[in-house]
Amino acid sequence: MLIWAIDEIAGFDVAWVSIEGERLTAEGQQSGLMPMPYWVRYRLETTERFVTKRMTIESRWETGEAKLDLRRDEGGWTVDGESRADLEGAFDLDLAGCPLTNTMPILRHGLHAHHGGRDLLMAFIEVPSLRVVPSRQRYTHIRALQGGSAIVRYRSGSFESDLTIDANGFVVDYPQLGHRLVARSSDSSVRAAGPGTVRPD
Repeated sequence: MLIWAIDEIAGFDVAWVSIEGERLTAEGQQSGLMPMPYWVRYRLETTERFVTKRMTIESRWETGEAKLDLRRDEGGWTVDGESRADLEGAFDLDLAGCPLTNTMPILRHGLHAHHGGRDLLMAFIEVPSLRVVPSRQRYTHIRALQGGSAIVRYRSGSFESDLTIDANGFVVDYPQLGHRLVARSSDSSVRAAGPGTVRPD
């Protein structure tokens, strides 16, 4: 289980994550106070090489609610069953305020493990409305850190942030967005931030 404190939404994102080979599945929940009090529940599934297959989401806020069924297959992307040609060429989705969704492109291109950079098209999901829009993003390996961690620069439009990524490809620190929480042992020392059983094969 991975938990992030998300400053941007004054809330949290929590996910149970499983990786088998190059497939990732996750069930999670996000709750925040900005841009308005809301919560989101989601389920994510990828195919081989961490390519998005499906994400189902439901959200709720004081005056409304929304649901989303986002899918990708050989025929392209659909949003609630409707074809989306503007997402052609994208292999990933990006749920706002959810650091987990940075993991798939990083693992697929090995950007946590070696130098390189990729320009990518994403299916970006706004919260809490769950509106899906195309988003151009770039990921660049900046430098390796001890223990297999790395700094990977994320850029979208004028926004840029240097993410700390652990050896498993998960976000530890995301300046301007939030950071991952870690457990403390009985002697109050901080344990390693690794996600345990979710290590890729």
